[in-house]
Parts: sequence; C-alpha cells; structure tokens
Amino acid sequence: MVELATERNDLPELRRLADAGSADAVDQLVESASERNDLPELRRLAATGHADAADLLAELADEDSTQSPG
Repeated sequence: MVELATERNDLPELRRLADAGSADAVDQLVESASERNDLPELRRLAATGHADAADLLAELADEDSTQSPG
C-alpha cells in the first residue's frame, strides 16, 4: 500500500498509513517533504516524534544560519 501511495504521490494516504503505524509511510513522507522543502510537513512529522524529520529540520536550520544574503 505504501508503494502504491508513493507512486501516486498520494500524501493523504501516506499520512493515513503513517498514523496507523507504518514506518515505511513515515519514511516516504519525510523523504517527500524534504524533496519539496515542505517545512510545515517536516515540522508536523517532527512534532509527532519522528526523529528523521527533526534531524532534517535541524540541518535546514543550520544551512539557513550559515548562508548569508546576497
């Protein structure tokens, strides 16, 4: 089911599967959010205890703090 939802880019279905306890669905959501730079989704996943999402948010924050404008 996770593979099919991933192939279809069916984020609501992946969220449903993740909420039902599918670690594979969580991994796909984190990967997808990272590829899309979807910070709200990464924050949502991190807030529910997903360490990979929290790690990605920390990495993105580090990148933002080391980049200078212009």
